[in-house]
Amino acid sequence: MLLDSYFPKHGAWDNEFVRRHPRMPFSVPVKFHHLRAGRTWTSTGMSLDLSEGGFGALVNGNLSLGETLEVELPVSNNNLRLIAIVRYCSDFGSGLEFLGLTAEERSLIGEVVAREPEHSPGIARLLG
Repeated sequence: MLLDSYFPKHGAWDNEFVRRHPRMPFSVPVKFHHLRAGRTWTSTGMSLDLSEGGFGALVNGNLSLGETLEVELPVSNNNLRLIAIVRYCSDFGSGLEFLGLTAEERSLIGEVVAREPEHSPGIARLLG
C-alpha cells in the first residue's frame, strides 16, 4: 500500500495536507553534499521513502529547514545527483523536495515508485 493513502484528503488536518505524488517505501544509502557559510561537507543517511516529488530520509548529522543540497541517490542502477530542498526535519527523519528534475530523472524515479513493493530493490534491502 502506498503511504499517501494514510493521509487525510479533506479537512482532517488544519492545513488539509494532501501529497502531490504517491510515495513508496524505498531504503537505499544516500549522500548529502552541503554548502553553508562558504564551507562544503558531505553527510550520509538512508532513504525511507520515495516519490516523484521528493523523499524521506534518516540523516547522520543535522539538516536545516530550507537548506538546499546536492543529493546522491541510487535509483535503478543509476547514481542520480539531484538538487533538493529540506522541507521538514524531526527526530524521526527529514523530508526533501526535488528541484529541477530532468524528464529522464523524473521517469527513472516514476518507474521505481510504480513498481510493486516486492520488486523494489529498496524493499528487498528492508525485508532482506
